[in-house]
Amino acid sequence: MSRFSGALQLTDLDDFITPSQECIKPVTIDKTKSKTGAKITVQEDGYYEESESGKQKLQKVEITLQDCLACSGCITSAEGVLITQQSQEELLKVLRENQKLKATGDNDLVRTIVFTISMQPILSLAHRYQLSVEETARHLSGYFRNLGADYVLCTKVADDLALIECRQEFVERFRDKEDLTMLSSSCPGWVCYAEKTHGNFILPYIATTRSPQQIMGVLVKHFLAEKFNVPGSRIYHATVMPCYDKKLEASREDFYSEVNGSRDVDCVITSIEVEQMLMEDERSLSQHEPVDLDWPWTDQRPESMIWAHEATMSGGYAEHIFKYAAKELYSEDTDNELKFKQLRNRDFREISLEKDDKTVLKFAIANGFRNIQNLVQKLKRGKGANYHFVEVMACPSGCINGGAQVRPTTGQHVRELTQQLEELYKKLPISQLDNSHTKDIYGDFLDGAHTDKSHDLLHTSYHAVEKLNTALNIKW
Repeated sequence: MSRFSGALQLTDLDDFITPSQECIKPVTIDKTKSKTGAKITVQEDGYYEESESGKQKLQKVEITLQDCLACSGCITSAEGVLITQQSQEELLKVLRENQKLKATGDNDLVRTIVFTISMQPILSLAHRYQLSVEETARHLSGYFRNLGADYVLCTKVADDLALIECRQEFVERFRDKEDLTMLSSSCPGWVCYAEKTHGNFILPYIATTRSPQQIMGVLVKHFLAEKFNVPGSRIYHATVMPCYDKKLEASREDFYSEVNGSRDVDCVITSIEVEQMLMEDERSLSQHEPVDLDWPWTDQRPESMIWAHEATMSGGYAEHIFKYAAKELYSEDTDNELKFKQLRNRDFREISLEKDDKTVLKFAIANGFRNIQNLVQKLKRGKGANYHFVEVMACPSGCINGGAQVRPTTGQHVRELTQQLEELYKKLPISQLDNSHTKDIYGDFLDGAHTDKSHDLLHTSYHAVEKLNTALNIKW
């Protein structure tokens, strides 16, 4: 069964995919074989073309991630979508080849291998192997070093930059138009769904700020490349993420650098793929020697590499931007921990700021496909201005419950597991964004905040996908 998020699947309102749904990429059919045409039938073992000359089984076509992005349909069961470009097998192949090049002294072809680990997989693997969050990060660093990594990083810097850029984008949009609705852009499942399904209608609402993964890609392939005096094309950048949708995001043409001749992120592996790699080695994570995560950004190393961003588990966009906008726009200081009101379900929450008996800011968090559908329908009915900003995530409970997080092995309910991961997250220190590290990066690499360079490198654009008459076949 596919682990892509519900927003990328043809689903019911419960965020699950049925095994009978299959993504089909059409093959070219030679029409000269039959003057009267042919028809396609669906049988248990595949698809058949029936014509005057008889019945012939059609080839099942392997499609790439790029095909998925160009398609107007949905990513459905793995039976029909064979993902080969980004997998642990491909990653290990690259690492083995690089080790051979190092051994033979062929330095002109050796790549600098950089791993970036996001917060949610660290929490997932900490729970899986019964380690503390800090211990898990250090053992993961040691494991990847043993595989051949030159640097193992966390996403803290990129998480900070994403929030700073997104909050500034919101304030600028709000000052231009107070009745705006801005939707977050860090979830690739949501963005891809919006491009394919609602196109030009919905795209103007979505923030242009890149996700932390793709900001990290820019920092690694440009900033660190300059610092290490290595061409960006000679850096192989792998990220560890909580959902398969991030593989699609990394494959977007928007994140291919013509200057470097490479993608900002070369390979994405997920929490569950890391678990599979460890199982194949027949070694637990704790058996790998712990090594500190790298901090190549500034001379001053922070006390901890592992940070939370507000109290929610998907980057803290709604919370942080609400606090910043209240202060910046209305000189209002809000509580450190905001109290969101739960509405129709636990995955749809809202908060508002009242001033002079008037609601001046109203934000929401919408997780899961059914809430995304309801949100889009509200916008189409002209009711979107009820909210000034909505943090949108395709997975129920957000990124902490990403589709590629490690699942329970003991029959434990996923919701109970999610609650345990949330408890781990709440114990982490809260990142202070306006720190010397981010200021140094803005100054040393981006020519300062709010510059053309920072906008070009930290923002992106979206593209409505033209619908084709191919995408989806449903076997009833």
